[in-house]
Amino acid sequence: MLDASLKTQLQAYLTKVSRPVEIIATLDASAAAGQMIELLREIATLTDKISVTERQGGAGRAPSFQITRPGEDIGIHFAAIPLGHEFTSLVLALLQVGGHPARISDETAAQIKALDGDFHFVTYISLSCQNCPDVVQALNLMALLNPRIRHETVDGGLFQAEVEARQIMGVPALFLNDEVFGQGRMELEQILGKLDTGAAARAAEKIQAKEAFDVLVVGGGPAGAAAAVYAARKGIRTGVVTERFGGQVLDTLAIENFISVKETEGPRLAAALEEHVKQYNVDIMNVQRAEALVPGELIEIRLTSGASLKAKTVILSTGASWRNMNVPGETEYRTKGVTYCPHCDGPLFKGKKVAVIGGGNSGVEAAIDLAGVVSHVTLLEFDTKLRADAVLVKKLESLPNVNIIVNAQTTAVNGDGQKVTGLTYTDRASGESRQLELSGIFVQIGLLPNTGWLKGTVELSPRGEIVVDSHGRTSVPGVFAAGDVTTVPYKQIIIAMGEGAKASLSAFDHLIRN
Repeated sequence: MLDASLKTQLQAYLTKVSRPVEIIATLDASAAAGQMIELLREIATLTDKISVTERQGGAGRAPSFQITRPGEDIGIHFAAIPLGHEFTSLVLALLQVGGHPARISDETAAQIKALDGDFHFVTYISLSCQNCPDVVQALNLMALLNPRIRHETVDGGLFQAEVEARQIMGVPALFLNDEVFGQGRMELEQILGKLDTGAAARAAEKIQAKEAFDVLVVGGGPAGAAAAVYAARKGIRTGVVTERFGGQVLDTLAIENFISVKETEGPRLAAALEEHVKQYNVDIMNVQRAEALVPGELIEIRLTSGASLKAKTVILSTGASWRNMNVPGETEYRTKGVTYCPHCDGPLFKGKKVAVIGGGNSGVEAAIDLAGVVSHVTLLEFDTKLRADAVLVKKLESLPNVNIIVNAQTTAVNGDGQKVTGLTYTDRASGESRQLELSGIFVQIGLLPNTGWLKGTVELSPRGEIVVDSHGRTSVPGVFAAGDVTTVPYKQIIIAMGEGAKASLSAFDHLIRN
């Protein structure tokens, strides 16, 4: 199951295991069970600290396995063969159960241990989902620290009948005590915030008590991270307030044009950005959303939590979000067949018919990926021709299970009240309305800047982008902006980083001149 190189790397990691770990495998006669036990046995050969106990059938899902300690009952379970994106989740679970400390604050650990109640979490994932590991790793850690928390990671591809019965059409999908708890990427702080109802108020109180910053960065994507590093290196009081550190990068799979790094993945790059920022004296306030900017001698940023922050200068780097189709049925059937992440959710539509909306690079790449999983893909493009790179279009056109429809305007998402059953589109050439029967719709029509909260405060372009000059200055003195949220052309990670650095240098120049 593991190649020689991966075995060598894993063996090095497992030297950090200091306490005995027992893996209890519940097996059946399936081929998947054979693959699972092969993987577990292979891992056990790499260290004498890990043992594997095998049993046939019994209560619960099969095949599955529990990671615990001899004589204990730690609630970490995998009903999956955790390779792909979940291999890191498996390794972390082994290390942490084996005594290697988790990288969280003492305050967060105490908060987890203090949770009162019985919590049984089930997270449905796909092995190609880059958004799933954060959820899995957070809940596994919680199950390790609190004996009343149990967590099972279920591969939707392995337990497809269960996924269909629960009508899960987007991952990660979280259930708590058999009730829907959440959908999509969630960080540890967000999960704790939903369980510990007083957490948000305590966090807001702490934020409200903070002194004014020299530079406050709003947004934690590539632009925000670069801005924070450049500000902190000047030795000035620097803060970052962000809804999720990493921003849109967290939803990006393959990155192959980041100069000096031949290839990486979005979550890996986001983690590296955060790690770099944390090397400096930067106050990071995560899981916080800004709702208003108030100009003044000290600029105020009001948060949805009720708290507010003040700073001498502010750098806006709030990025962009997926653009919606804004047609009837889209909101109603979101996560019930309407999805925005082909890598995450594609495996849930195995053997089914789907549509991709959008003929740019993202849409064509999504259609190519999905064609290897689903039975048929229909790509719809509003323009009279596809806008993707020629090499991608050529690849798409070579696939036998793909149909391309151009000059098509999607007008409605159709469903039966529980899930998507098709879509309606208008042939723009003839004006005729047509319908397609399908199970999933993957929306890939670009991004919208996250500036709704800034209307009437800073100058915005007709597209909603923050208007900036060559130094990253906005229309409000002391307020700068960088990255995908601005009028700077070409929305690329490397450009966003450069713009973040420039905005930070401009903010510093503003401080020393004023």
